[in-house]
Amino acid sequence: MNRLPTAVIAAVTLVVGFAVAQGTGVRWLGGVVLAAGLVWCAVRSARPAGLVRTGAAGAVALAAFAGSHLAADVLGPWPSVLLAALVAGAGVWLLVDRADAGRAARGTARPTPA
Repeated sequence: MNRLPTAVIAAVTLVVGFAVAQGTGVRWLGGVVLAAGLVWCAVRSARPAGLVRTGAAGAVALAAFAGSHLAADVLGPWPSVLLAALVAGAGVWLLVDRADAGRAARGTARPTPA
């Protein structure tokens, strides 16, 4: 694969968004980072993976984000964010990156934007 997997971007977006919110004390700023990362992942995934897989990957990432808030009561804030990033990254990899790599290996990959 000649580009950074979308799963990595999705996972890092959750961690960076939380770090921005924690570091600045401005929660909505972390939300802006999270939203920007989600949009970036959706834009780069829509064409090669298709809208259904891209939407499902976004839903997994948002569910992981919501779950991190619930898990924070038990695990603490940073462990729950890291767990959410792992879950989001795995889900995005399964739905977007793995599917795209499989098509590329079979020679049926959709063209990817530059």
